Amino acid sequence: MDVLDRRLVAALQVSPRASWGELGRAVGEHERTVARRLQRLIADGVVRVTAIYDDLRTGHGRPVHLHVQVRPGTVPEVAKALAGRADTRSVYALTGAADIGCELVAPTREDLHHILSSQVTGIDGVLQTQTQVVLHTFRTVAEWHAPYLTEREVAELRPGPLPESEPEPPPDEEGLTPLEQEIAELLAGDGRIAFTAVAERLDISVPTARRRVTSLIERRLLLPRAEVEPALLGLEVEAMLWLKARPHGLDRVGRQLAAHPHVRYCAATTGTHSLIVQVVAAHEAALYRFMTGVVGRYDEITDVDLTLITRAYKRGHLHKSGLLTLDHRWENTP
Repeated sequence: MDVLDRRLVAALQVSPRASWGELGRAVGEHERTVARRLQRLIADGVVRVTAIYDDLRTGHGRPVHLHVQVRPGTVPEVAKALAGRADTRSVYALTGAADIGCELVAPTREDLHHILSSQVTGIDGVLQTQTQVVLHTFRTVAEWHAPYLTEREVAELRPGPLPESEPEPPPDEEGLTPLEQEIAELLAGDGRIAFTAVAERLDISVPTARRRVTSLIERRLLLPRAEVEPALLGLEVEAMLWLKARPHGLDRVGRQLAAHPHVRYCAATTGTHSLIVQVVAAHEAALYRFMTGVVGRYDEITDVDLTLITRAYKRGHLHKSGLLTLDHRWENTP
């Protein structure tokens, strides 16, 4: 991917359902150039446009993060077993005390009990797990875009951020209607599916399809997402930060870290650490600058556990085989 490819992917990440013309106007490129390049990247599997649920508000369950220690030599097998579960959203191999990081969505607290007490621990090779339940999400990976656009370009593609004083939308107690669930499944399979295709597949009118899709996105029950391996965007270092923060400063630190262009994900959790932050950087020196110049300036942070992601087995419910990675490119190199 050259510089223009990366800028166009970043624009698609900001607005995954924007037309080629809208993306082109925002970044100053001709519509045909945008369409040709992005269609090629999507067809080649470099980029996958999908959608993820706000699980808590749609009634799908509560996200939890697991640190998994495994028997030496069993990381690939355990990671693949976890990635094969329908309830896991992401699975990573890590450096540090934990061998694997995993995010899953438990439909109920009773289900979470069974998942942790018997199902995950029953996987051959698993020695120990540590669980952190998500209390509040400051930024999802669907809201992140590669840092290759100007503020003006981003603003042209999407409305400005909500004022910090505006509260997070409340949970939708009724979850999704049957029709909304069908629409959401179509968008999860193809985040750019046309309104006409939604209408045809579900035997509804095009205005109804447009209205329902727009409602799901505007209510933030469904988040369109353009997924691509960060390394292909020139961000070859991925890290997971587990931070201890004093309670009085937790919200401020979470909000400000989530606004940083290199933070893909940020959430407050239960457990030994109160914040989990996923960071991408071009190289280790850039990660060091982030640790010292960004994280280091908060007196509210009392402890940091930094681990590196060495391999992704699953991202946003997408198996690694569904995304082109640097490994695939190297494997095809003579």
